[in-house]
Amino acid sequence: MSKNFSRREFIKIAGIGLGGLVAATPLITWAKGEVLAADTIPGMFAKRIPTYCEVCFWKCAGWTHLNEKGEIWKITGNNDDLHSNGRFCPRGTGGVGMYYDEDRLKTPLIRTEERGNQVFREASWDEAFTYIADKMKAIAEEHGPECVALFTHGSGGSYFTRMLKAFGSPNIAAPSYAQCRGPREVGFIGTFGEGIGSPEKTDIRDTRCLVLIGSHIGENMHNGHVQEMSEAIDKGATIITVDPRFSTAASKSDHWLPIKPATDMALLLAWMHVLIYEDLYDKIYVEKYAFGFDELKAHIKNFTPEWAYGITTIKPKVIRETARAMANAAPSVIIHPGRHVTWYGDDTQRLRAVAMLNALLGSWGRRGGFYNPEKAKVPSIKTPPNPKPSKTWRDAFPGQYKLAGLALASGICDATIPAADRDCSFKGWIVNGTNLPFTLPDMKKTLEAIQNLDLLVAVDTMPMEITGWADVVLPECTYLERYDSIRASQHRKPAIALRAPAAETRWNSKPAWWMAKELSNKLGLGAYFPFATQEEELDWQLKKMGSSLEEMKKIGVKTYERSYDDLYPLENLPDDYEFNTNTGKIELYATAFEEEGFDPLPKYTAHEQPPEGFYRLIYGRAPMHTFSRTANNPNLTDLMDENTVWVNPKIAKEWDLKNKQEVWLENQDGQVSSNSIKVRITERIRHDSVYIVHGFGHTDKRMTRAYKRGVSDSELITRVHVDPLMGGTGMRGNFVTFLTEEPAAGGKS
Repeated sequence: MSKNFSRREFIKIAGIGLGGLVAATPLITWAKGEVLAADTIPGMFAKRIPTYCEVCFWKCAGWTHLNEKGEIWKITGNNDDLHSNGRFCPRGTGGVGMYYDEDRLKTPLIRTEERGNQVFREASWDEAFTYIADKMKAIAEEHGPECVALFTHGSGGSYFTRMLKAFGSPNIAAPSYAQCRGPREVGFIGTFGEGIGSPEKTDIRDTRCLVLIGSHIGENMHNGHVQEMSEAIDKGATIITVDPRFSTAASKSDHWLPIKPATDMALLLAWMHVLIYEDLYDKIYVEKYAFGFDELKAHIKNFTPEWAYGITTIKPKVIRETARAMANAAPSVIIHPGRHVTWYGDDTQRLRAVAMLNALLGSWGRRGGFYNPEKAKVPSIKTPPNPKPSKTWRDAFPGQYKLAGLALASGICDATIPAADRDCSFKGWIVNGTNLPFTLPDMKKTLEAIQNLDLLVAVDTMPMEITGWADVVLPECTYLERYDSIRASQHRKPAIALRAPAAETRWNSKPAWWMAKELSNKLGLGAYFPFATQEEELDWQLKKMGSSLEEMKKIGVKTYERSYDDLYPLENLPDDYEFNTNTGKIELYATAFEEEGFDPLPKYTAHEQPPEGFYRLIYGRAPMHTFSRTANNPNLTDLMDENTVWVNPKIAKEWDLKNKQEVWLENQDGQVSSNSIKVRITERIRHDSVYIVHGFGHTDKRMTRAYKRGVSDSELITRVHVDPLMGGTGMRGNFVTFLTEEPAAGGKS
């Protein structure tokens, strides 16, 4: 496959650019603020306020621009930001729509009927906090404070985390761990003694070969990496994409391997076989830094490309060609670890194999492979010591998930459902910025857990499905209306970024810092928020870092020099380098896994295949949307307002399906989609699978643009394969078939 395209063409991966998108009817007046620059567009007198984006985890730093009336006009990138390089993706530039969305939550709400009926009354903030505090105190008295848990996604979570730890609970979970990236962290820690982190420390801009195996750079945006992949393409890097779907990244690749789903491990083992038995691996690097090479060589002896062909449907010649392409580029090669990697239940071992491939090619710690990031240290606020918890979420799972490094959101959900062998289930949830019915697998189990709670608090900007089940709803203002914690993500250089309010808060919404402080006061924990205002807290931290709130409001981003010149610590193959593993080496043979009773070398396990007439459900991302949180955004729904189901022409012919025909999907357990979805017939998907974009199919009528638009993949994920090493929830073992007529009401749907 040839690739005749430019960097500019690849950046068009996002579809329609949103640079000039503005809200047609501004709804606020905000005439204050320092004039920093005149915009280049005539008639638009710009004031700009520093921000960093909240639409995805990349958190690009930028500027919120106000027009001459003081109204929010647009968002652009900050040229000094390593995350964005001065450019925002479609989601980021469309963030203005979050502010102007009329469907936003407007005031605190307290439930008046049983959960699920979505019947609330408006309440004052004081009344809402009193309700929550009284419930939390009652739970703590009867069961212990540890029986209150926090689920969080987004910047405000740091403040609720501070509050909950002060209350006495360590049970704080981000669904992004067990439902997304956890297996790769554990797999890489088991190999190199350290994980990948965010943003991922892949040196894409200098790589000579990039291998994407189930990783959709571009469709999942990851702004900085899209730009770096464009640079790599311009420099002639080889791109290899392994995917049952012809993704956008696959269209820009030298090699597309349309693998049979659930067989990735076989391909990884076969690649290792080729590298070792054709003497293509980095011998000096492996001899100097690796432990267990001989055991690995014996282990993969029979995992030949011919063996893998019968499993993966990838021809032996292609397996050898791609392995040799990696070796030719080494050590400037990346087998990308991905981000959403919870697929089949053996995901930690699969990501171990990815780590091991990178080790064989000598890419860890070297230019064009994996660099060593540095992160600025933000001073901690001086508070009293937290109470020592008497139990954690792990007590609900004795002997299980030993390698999990963080609390499992799905584990807390499971431990909320009463069981005879637990002395206490979770009784209270605070859910910040994450729509759990769409985030956690097995929606039925999530709702069962919710019904067993004494307290459910939902903190959000939008009336998501989770807010319909809450006892108390707290409306958070959007990121354009608030300060937040100092962004100090890892990168090639340590840097910080400030988010400052560009507009007064709309309606009766509030920032998370204020909510956490006021609720802490009700709980008798006011000492944990010692500053009177958030501005004072930020200014104290920034002055400790050699800056100030005043300076950061002018520059937005401050970059520091690295402490040591160790961006590529293994570039010159030093003799004294030690890894944070049991052996001090890169562990091709994972001793930490073996100690806990797990296989020290990854093995191929055959996974179930679709029953007759069913197709594997593959879900993914679109460049203009982030999960379900942007599905109602008025700017971004203009670009994509519903998902479609991708169907191979061969299957469409068997079912007599037509393009844009509406169908319902039914999974292997009889679960039927609540909504219909339009068919997209395309050669870009294998015949044994279908594909839909995640985040659609909302059933809350208060989201007027997203209501009943497309299908929710979450609703159809009822079969979950839990990773025994760290508890990750494998969700790609679900299969669907088509219903061409609307199903009768009252079924499982």
